[in-house]
Amino acid sequence: MSGCQAVGGFGTWDYVVFGAMLLISAAIGVYYAFAGGGQKSSQEFLMGGRSMSALPVALSLTASFMSAVTVLGTPSEVYRFGARFSVFAITYALVVILSAEVFVPVFYRLGITSTYEYLELRFNKYLRLCGTVLFIILTILYTGIVIYAPALALNQVTGFDLWGAVVATGVVCTFYCTLGGLKAVVWTDVFQVGIMVAGFTSVIIRAVVVQHGIEPILNDSYHGGRLNFWDFNPDPLQRHTFWTIIVGGTFTWLGIYGINQSQVQRYIACKTLFQAKLSLYINLLGLWAILACAVLSGLAMYSIYKDCDPWTAKCVSAPDQLMPYLVLDILRDFPGVPGLFVASAYSGTLSTVSSSINALAAVTVEDLIKPYLRSPTEKKLSWISMGMSLLYGGVCIAMAALASLLGGLLQAALSIFGMVGGPLLGLFSLGILCPFANPVGAFVGLMGGFTASLWVGIGAQIYPPLPSTAMPLNLSTVGCNISTLGTENYWNGSLETQANERPAIADYWYSLSYLYFSTIGTLVTVAVGIVVSLSTGGLRQNVDRKFMLTKEDFLSNFSFLKPKQDEKIKVLNWKPFPVTDEGTDNPAFNHIEMDFTDSKEKVNGAHI
Repeated sequence: MSGCQAVGGFGTWDYVVFGAMLLISAAIGVYYAFAGGGQKSSQEFLMGGRSMSALPVALSLTASFMSAVTVLGTPSEVYRFGARFSVFAITYALVVILSAEVFVPVFYRLGITSTYEYLELRFNKYLRLCGTVLFIILTILYTGIVIYAPALALNQVTGFDLWGAVVATGVVCTFYCTLGGLKAVVWTDVFQVGIMVAGFTSVIIRAVVVQHGIEPILNDSYHGGRLNFWDFNPDPLQRHTFWTIIVGGTFTWLGIYGINQSQVQRYIACKTLFQAKLSLYINLLGLWAILACAVLSGLAMYSIYKDCDPWTAKCVSAPDQLMPYLVLDILRDFPGVPGLFVASAYSGTLSTVSSSINALAAVTVEDLIKPYLRSPTEKKLSWISMGMSLLYGGVCIAMAALASLLGGLLQAALSIFGMVGGPLLGLFSLGILCPFANPVGAFVGLMGGFTASLWVGIGAQIYPPLPSTAMPLNLSTVGCNISTLGTENYWNGSLETQANERPAIADYWYSLSYLYFSTIGTLVTVAVGIVVSLSTGGLRQNVDRKFMLTKEDFLSNFSFLKPKQDEKIKVLNWKPFPVTDEGTDNPAFNHIEMDFTDSKEKVNGAHI
C-alpha cells in the first residue's frame, strides 16, 4: 500500500442510508406514541406497562450496551494490542449469570421503577438520594461523550458534518423517547442492533474478499502476534491480561448490568420473572456475536495494514479513527456501504443515549418528583415523564457541545465517574446479600469505597500508567512510501524522562489496570460496610426477607419440578401494583410467579 492514499469521501447514497436509519427510528417512536391508546400512565411510559417479552428486551440490552465506542474502539484495540480482548466473552457470561440470579429476582419481586427505590426500602431515604444524584450526574456526563466522540472520529475521517450529526442524533433520540416511552426505546434498539451487525458484517466480508479468504487474515494475525488469547500473567498492573479481564471486568460490568438503572429498568419491564431472566441470557448471545464481529474486524484491519500502519504514518490522528479509515479504504467503490457503517456507529450512539434519557426520566420522576407531589394522577405523571425526557434530551445535546470544548477534561471526568459504579455495586451487594448490613454501615462503606476508588482514579489521571503496562504490539510502516515517518518504537525516548518525576506510588498503586478501579470500590465498600454494621448493632436489626436474596429465588429456576402441595414456597404477599403485573395471566409460568399466601384454596385470585 502506498502512503495515505485518498480514501473515499462521503457520497449522496451514504447520506441517504444514514438518513433512512434516523427516519425509521423516529417512525417507531411515533407508532408507539399512538399504538394501544398511547402512553396513558407514567407506568406505561417508563416501564412499557410491564408487558415486554424477552427477545426485544434482550436485543435492547445488547444495543444500549454496545455504544459507538464499541463499534469504533474495540477493533482498533484488537489491532493495537491483539485478540486478548476476546476473553471478555467469559466475563460477559459471568456478569449475566450473576445479574440474572442475584439482582433480577430481588428487583423484580419488589416491582420497583427506579433501582434506587430499593435503597430506601432496605436502608433509608438518604442513601436513595445519594444513589439517585450520582446516577444523574454520571449518566449526563456519559451521554454527552457518547454523542460527541463518534461524531468527531467520523467527521475527521469521512468529512461527515460534525454538528449536523450531533444535533440530528440528539433530536431524533429525544423525539422518540419523549413520544414513545420505553416501548419505543426497546423497539428502536432492536432495529439498531440489526444495523450494527449489518455494518460490521459488510466490513468483515469485504476484508475477507480483499485478502482472498479468511486464512491469510488469521495467518497474518498469528505471525504479527495478534492471536494472544491466553495471557495468564497475574500482574495487576498489566492493562489487559486473563485475570484483569475476568476479575476486574466482571466487577466493572456488573455495575452496569446488575444495578444500572438504564439496564435494570428494561428487564423489570418484562411480563414475568422467567422472561426477565431469559432476556438476560438471550442478550448474552448478542454480546458474544458483537464481540466476535469487533475482534474479527480488528484482525482483518491488522492483516490489511500490517506493512503500513495508518496511525504511525499520521494518516489518522487517533486510534478511534482507524475503523472509519478502513471502511472508506476498502468500501469506497460501493455507494451507500460506508453510510451503512456510519449508521451502525450512530445506532450504537442512539441506543445508548435513548436508554439513558429514559432512565434519567424514570429516576427523576420516581425519586425526586413523585415523593413530593400530594396526590399525583397517572395522566399528570405521564406528562411530567414526557417533559423530563424532553429536558434531559436537551441537556445531553448541551453536554455534547461542552464535550467539544473540554474534550480531554470530560473524558477524565468520565473515567473518574466510572469508579462510581464500584462503590454503588458494593452498596447493593450489602443490601441484597448481608442481612446484618445497616444504614450506618452502608453509608460509611459507600464513603470508604468512594475514597479508595477516587484516590486510585484521580492518581491514574495525574500520573498515567507507563505505556509498557499496556503492552502495545509492533506496528510497521515498512510498506509506506512517505517521507514524514516517525520511528517504529516511538515510546522509548519519553519513558526515561517520565520515570524520574513520578512518585513511587505512581508505579504500583496508580498504575493498576483500569478494570480494577471498580473492583477496589466494591470490595472496600463491602468490607467496611460489614465491619461497621457489625460494630453498630447490625445483628440486632430485623430485615424483611423480601429485600434479600433467598434460597427460593435460586430454586425457582427448577420449579418445573413441581413442589408438592404442602411444600409450597412462601413468599411475602407484598404488591405495590395490581395483580395483573405478576404475570399470572400466563399459565405456563403460573407456578413460578404465584405469590403463595397462607390460604390454600385461593391464591391471588387463581383457584388451585
